[in-house]
Amino acid sequence: MTEARHDHPLDWVRLYTDGACKGNPGPGGWAYILQHPASGKERQDSGGEAHTTNNRMELMGVIRGLEVMRLPLTVDLYSDSQYVLKGLGQWMAGWKRGGWRTADGKPVKNRELWVALDELMVRHTLRFHWVRGHSGHPENERCDRMAVAARDAARHGG
Repeated sequence: MTEARHDHPLDWVRLYTDGACKGNPGPGGWAYILQHPASGKERQDSGGEAHTTNNRMELMGVIRGLEVMRLPLTVDLYSDSQYVLKGLGQWMAGWKRGGWRTADGKPVKNRELWVALDELMVRHTLRFHWVRGHSGHPENERCDRMAVAARDAARHGG
């Protein structure tokens, strides 16, 4: 993959996210890795819930990653979740216009998480990148391991 050109490299970050769930619903975990290439700095975090869904954990990884950004940034978001990427890049605008209902009139699942993401996205310029899961992509594999560890900790009450 070629790097995008950045006129202001200090205002640009990479955000890698993932979610994991054992059963759906079941115990789940989320994770993110935030990289600031210009400074070489990196931040990561993960967490879990005892009873959740995979889609909720995928969304939580993005939410938690965006929440730690204090300044408006250009964010290259990398995810293996089509649900997250299509939701953010294609579906959310229509859901908002339709009162948070899908094209067939049903309420949008995980609405509170999508609303939180919508509010976070106002601050940043997001560019979406799909990564095939479990394909050897280093940051995606790290996020997966972190999310699985958080899921396992949540499953055992940690």
